[in-house]
Amino acid sequence: AGRAYVIPDDVKALAVPALRHRVILSPAAQIDGRLVEQIVSDLVDQTEAPR
Repeated sequence: AGRAYVIPDDVKALAVPALRHRVILSPAAQIDGRLVEQIVSDLVDQTEAPR
């Protein structure tokens, strides 16, 4: 049986799979070798979880 609520770790675990197809890299980011997965992961890591 699972939980009836979401915790911040759930969001962290699913952010990349859920959002990677929604992000379009600029040509400059592509040339720089940026990866969508890393950008989404960085954003999640930089965002403070609510209390």
